[in-house]
Amino acid sequence: MSDRGTSELRRPGETIVYIDGFNFYYGAVKGTPHKWLDFTALCQRLLPRDNIVKIRYFTARVSARPDDPQQADRQDTYLRALATLPSLEIHFGHFVQRKVRLPLTSPTSNGPRTVEVIKTEEKGSDVNLAAYLLRDAFTGRCGTAVVVSNDSDLREAVRIARIDAGVKVGIINPHPARYRSQLLRGTFFKQLRPNVLAQCQLPAVLHDDRGTIRKPASW
Repeated sequence: MSDRGTSELRRPGETIVYIDGFNFYYGAVKGTPHKWLDFTALCQRLLPRDNIVKIRYFTARVSARPDDPQQADRQDTYLRALATLPSLEIHFGHFVQRKVRLPLTSPTSNGPRTVEVIKTEEKGSDVNLAAYLLRDAFTGRCGTAVVVSNDSDLREAVRIARIDAGVKVGIINPHPARYRSQLLRGTFFKQLRPNVLAQCQLPAVLHDDRGTIRKPASW
């Protein structure tokens, strides 16, 4: 869709959902049997009165690790499954690895006080989410934007979309309630309840133009 004037595109009755993929994973599904999540079903359950026209899912591709060589394959399988959902669009950031020297928490009296480690950081997802949120808000693609994240780095983008662009901005916290960021303030707030996840799972077998998609056995 081309970027035309705000008044021409304004869609006050439509909702776009923005999912911070890794924030969601670590807050809601890591260590649970609910990783095979259907985000369309979840969003419809959380926002039953909204006309959800698009779900934007922000993530980055992981790499295999010595302790988990199938990690990248499982993620690719899940991303293929998500891509079968008509209203969901995947936006990719990237990972950066670098060597850094960090202090030891309990160095010995005659040993080194620091150690060199490989630090892996996910880059781009929060920036991408903020950019799409503001683009959609200022070009009138929605009247309501819902951010599924607990990342306080998004607070300024949320504030600008709400105050300057004039859209309603909901916040859904995927982390336990006790860890809720008080800096991330929207027009309204919802707390994700763990019992909802089990009710919003994808079918164990799906199909796309590459063939059959099967839920990973370990999930």
